Amino acid sequence: MMLAVCGAAVDIGFRRLRGAVFSVQNYPALYVADLGSAGIALAVALLLRYGFAELSTRPETASVLLWSGAQYIAICAIIFPLSGLYSRNWKYGSISDLLIILRAVLVTSLLLISLLFFSTRLTDMPRTVVPMQSLLLIAFLAAARLSFRAEEFPLARPVFKNGRDKGAGDDHQVPLLLVGAGDAAELYLRALARDPNSTHVPVACLDKNADQLGMSLRGVPIAGRVEDFERVVAELEQINKRPRHVVFTEAPANFGETASDELLRSADRLGIAVSRLSQLTELKLAKGDNPYELRSIELTDLLERPQAALDREAIARLVRGRRVLITGAGGSIGSELTAQVAACEPAEIVLVDNSEYNLYAIDMTLTETFPQVSRWSYLCSVRRNQRVEEIFDRHRPELVFHAAALKHVPMVQMNPREGVLTNVIGTMNVANAAKKYGTLAMVQVSTDKVVNSTSVMGATKRLAELYCQALDLHGLETAKGPRFMTVRFGNVLGSSGSLIPLFKRQLARGGPLTVTDPCMTRFFMTIREAVELTLQASAYGFEKQLGQGEIFVLDMGEPVKIVDIARRMIRLAGFTPDQDIEIKIIGCRPGEKLYEELFDESDKRTTSPVPGVLGAVPEPIPLPTLRNAFARLQRDAERGNDSGVVAVMRELLPRYEHDADNTEPPAVKNKRGRLQPKSRSKAGAPRRQIYQKSARSGLRNLPKERPRRASVAGLIEKWEARFA
Repeated sequence: MMLAVCGAAVDIGFRRLRGAVFSVQNYPALYVADLGSAGIALAVALLLRYGFAELSTRPETASVLLWSGAQYIAICAIIFPLSGLYSRNWKYGSISDLLIILRAVLVTSLLLISLLFFSTRLTDMPRTVVPMQSLLLIAFLAAARLSFRAEEFPLARPVFKNGRDKGAGDDHQVPLLLVGAGDAAELYLRALARDPNSTHVPVACLDKNADQLGMSLRGVPIAGRVEDFERVVAELEQINKRPRHVVFTEAPANFGETASDELLRSADRLGIAVSRLSQLTELKLAKGDNPYELRSIELTDLLERPQAALDREAIARLVRGRRVLITGAGGSIGSELTAQVAACEPAEIVLVDNSEYNLYAIDMTLTETFPQVSRWSYLCSVRRNQRVEEIFDRHRPELVFHAAALKHVPMVQMNPREGVLTNVIGTMNVANAAKKYGTLAMVQVSTDKVVNSTSVMGATKRLAELYCQALDLHGLETAKGPRFMTVRFGNVLGSSGSLIPLFKRQLARGGPLTVTDPCMTRFFMTIREAVELTLQASAYGFEKQLGQGEIFVLDMGEPVKIVDIARRMIRLAGFTPDQDIEIKIIGCRPGEKLYEELFDESDKRTTSPVPGVLGAVPEPIPLPTLRNAFARLQRDAERGNDSGVVAVMRELLPRYEHDADNTEPPAVKNKRGRLQPKSRSKAGAPRRQIYQKSARSGLRNLPKERPRRASVAGLIEKWEARFA
């Protein structure tokens, strides 16, 4: 056994020695220079110690120097290769490689002291010589390796000295204006300087830090702040250096959402293309031949507003150690929700989804990223009450997140009974099971399309909100039962069927980009931010018993005009809107509104203590009334009675405007910029007043203010004719 270990050690040592010898062949001149530097460092150290005058009176010092120098050079000849000084490409050396030099010099100096101590007891060698020669040798070795990067020295090759070295005025060169003067910008400038074939010439930098104004980054002047974009462009144009490309070296959100958005609008107006650097850690395709590729700015970069303060400990307390059930777990929202819940160490996660592939995908994701979390996956439609109760009875979840829904407005509009069965009856099934099997809290994911809804999708989600509100208020009255919380927000980027992938596909085909209406706006939020705020609102609502009977509304900032997004994406792709790529107005689809809102006119707004979350209190409907109406909805939907489904929804939501009712726009903006429904009673009173008077006498006794509505077949014919 000992012989085997010794043999292995000898073999490893021999390989190491052979590798060190071969490494010297890579830099033979450097090896000789290093050995010469060792001897020179020792001689200079002795000279500094004694001086010329004293050395002339000490002839024995020459013999000491020769003997000690020979020993030291012999030591360095062995130790330097073994230390790895010649096994690196010093053209790409960095500060961290200085440790290799320090280690090599330290080892050789200690060995020299040891040899001199045993041979002469250090009688002829002053004690201060060895430290001085060590410092000198470190400087000599470092200087020799810096010579490998001589092309970066200003004397050898100017680095973007005001753009003169690469011909900023050449028509074949592309003047760049960099936004950001940090580490990423420095790495990008270094890469450009090393590439003799680069066609990009940086002419100036903008930065968020006013302290850097007037300074330069590798020869490129920092000309102003991000807010000074137009002024800097005008000044550069006066000296014939007008930038043709703006490059964000960091995420635009780092410079402030308002400033970045204003810069993009100005660049669009001035006809300047905008890109951002790919992250260094971002994986590239093997066929990509550009090591510092520019990529177009995604809308997610612009919408990453400063993150609302997150109480992650409160979120962890909500989830940690509890059994959690998530419906729609494989969908866009559900999958992100599942991942964030799994990160909080739940006792187990129960995944429920109606799509086999989505359920498989999220199950595999959890297997790879959170293998320690116990999980169960069920292929189940929330419409099936018996199956839902079977899952609840088996696992007795303590927390339920209900994200399952049919959400595509045109599809649900053409299939209203399917939307009712999933969004209304499915929510009722999950909520009833949560109440029956002792769940602590249920959180429902809602949408801004419930506000002044003109679509079946919005109306069905509004009914789901009202049902959870009624259950929450019932629990408050009876002092028992779970918390039922609803979180409402607008469009999320990256979800299935979202806007950006559609525009990308249309751009790849050469256009046109289809926009429903020039005035259409939407609220947008990233999936990650929406889920984080949903969890935080749920944690506060459950732990502190906040917002009972309320809707948590996520603060989504200002709405974004869809046509502006289309123009921006065309510009970022390097084309000119309406010239290279057409923007085609196709008209609103069935059920769509021009403007979305986060609050209904009947909602009472409240101040929420949750950061990034607002509060809304809808006008409640009694729980028995909802259950009676939902039974009729389910019966009509299962029988295929679309007109009956729509009629019941109108009884519950008198302000609901169905797309088939009229051909005029479903809503208009009032003076405050908010939507208000067009329909009024004959006496001019709002429908809400009629509903308030009629609710006391029961839904069946509501006055019939409209004639019988057209069937869904007429709606389909109308929709097909519009797109024929």
